[in-house]
Amino acid sequence: MQAMANGNNATAADGKNDRKALDFIENVTIHADQVQAQVLSEILSRNARTEYLDRYGLASRSDRETFKKLLPVITYDDLQPDILRIANGDKSPILSSEPVSEFLTSSGTSAGERKLMPTIEEELDRRTLLYSLLMPVMNQYMKGLDKGKGMYFLFVKSETPTPGGLVARPVLTSYYKSRHFREKPYDPYNVITSPMEAILCVDSYQSMYAQLLCGLAQNNEVLSIGAVFALWSPQSNTFPGKALEIAVP
Repeated sequence: MQAMANGNNATAADGKNDRKALDFIENVTIHADQVQAQVLSEILSRNARTEYLDRYGLASRSDRETFKKLLPVITYDDLQPDILRIANGDKSPILSSEPVSEFLTSSGTSAGERKLMPTIEEELDRRTLLYSLLMPVMNQYMKGLDKGKGMYFLFVKSETPTPGGLVARPVLTSYYKSRHFREKPYDPYNVITSPMEAILCVDSYQSMYAQLLCGLAQNNEVLSIGAVFALWSPQSNTFPGKALEIAVP
């Protein structure tokens, strides 16, 4: 009886959390213009004394009209000298009033090199919020996802230290290595078959092999299968067959 009551309470709590997330999505999309204006104002206020905004004479003003009037439309190449200063160890408030915690790298390049995007620790909270909105949307169309596990292929890539000591790495690698992912609380809607050690393995072949075998070993519990990106390696077409030959005598 107690177990049933706990299950009903959990279901009610999950439904309430889903409703809260869906209401948030609805609010920010319906009022996108006001939300964007508010976010811009907060960004300008918090970074009023940065070198970049001082350079254009913003003088602590945080309204959208002044911002559009004084700041030009730019490209990555325009910011690259400032970004390289940060990468080389300059800790002054160049682009952000908050300390830069790491660099996120793009899949594209600039002059043959990966683009570096400085980010702050707080940004991980926003990314975590974004990822938390996925399941409430899925629950509207696929019921019972809390009754089993997901077999998802998650990978990290290698990271590179900058001369100033900060790391440069892809955005998902940053998230998977963060405490937000490694220490996230139990969520019945986000139980996966892959162990953390397999996800954080930088050898993509070994990582895929381990994650596939773990998924096969728990196949009776798997309700969904997926990956953030398509499996990109040339071996991916034949890999499942090879793993099955080993796993199933």
